Amino acid sequence: MFEINNKLNTKATNWIILILLALIWGSSFILMKRGLEVFSSDEVAALRIFIAFLFLSPLLLKHYKVDFKKHWKGFLGMGLLGNFIPAFLFTKAETGISSSLTGMLNSLTPLFTLLLGILLFKSKTKLVNAIGILIGFIGAIGLLMAGKSEDMNNNLLFGIYVVLATICYALSVNIIKKELGGINSVTATVWAMLLIGPFAGIYLFSFTDFIADIQTNEIAFQSLGYVSILAIFGTAISVIIFNVLIKNTNALFASSVTYLIPIVAMGWGIADGETVLPLHFIWIGIILLGVYLVNKK
Repeated sequence: MFEINNKLNTKATNWIILILLALIWGSSFILMKRGLEVFSSDEVAALRIFIAFLFLSPLLLKHYKVDFKKHWKGFLGMGLLGNFIPAFLFTKAETGISSSLTGMLNSLTPLFTLLLGILLFKSKTKLVNAIGILIGFIGAIGLLMAGKSEDMNNNLLFGIYVVLATICYALSVNIIKKELGGINSVTATVWAMLLIGPFAGIYLFSFTDFIADIQTNEIAFQSLGYVSILAIFGTAISVIIFNVLIKNTNALFASSVTYLIPIVAMGWGIADGETVLPLHFIWIGIILLGVYLVNKK
């Protein structure tokens, strides 16, 4: 009886972690939007990376033992493609499209992960996975073209930034698999942030108007608080939580967070007065069907 109860408790805990992770990542897009009320897109992105770097730096005391010469390419790829470049692309996208649409398009990541794995990293796949990629892309095109005709060009233009960000994520995942397979994900994250964090700080304080914005805008510290939450929870802690989830379950269960993130992003968008049409739900459903087929073994 005790063993059964223990299994049930573990299963319930894993589901709680999964939902918590979806809430954190799904809320990232509305937090970016709040940051953009005061700061430029570049400032929000640089702040996000720099604050996450400061938060994770103390963990280096525990995770400093690593063969840096062997793994530096993996750390750099993870830092640049998994964090630095997407941070700038996502905030730039949200200067032209809604946070909810950005969150919906983020669900393309698994599709590009498989596609780039096949094209660049010689990953093996099945016909059903390839069909999933095609269906997902059809859903993405439909999502970008949904709504009023005057919004279409704007959606396509700024939606490209999100697509590029998901391609970066996909490259990062494949690089991690190839270069950092035997490295603890927390250790990899700490070292990746160590490589990119200082540059984000230098850019923020030397090449943006961040100091002037802080001094002159009366709600600057409020927006800074939102960006800090984004950096600490959406970038730093979420990776640790995701690592725990993979260890407790498997990669397939953990990857199901992909299905929940757009739902959370849409929920925040609706609550914030953004326009979410019934057609959006249809197209995001098609994308998620593609993601399901991509993950199908």
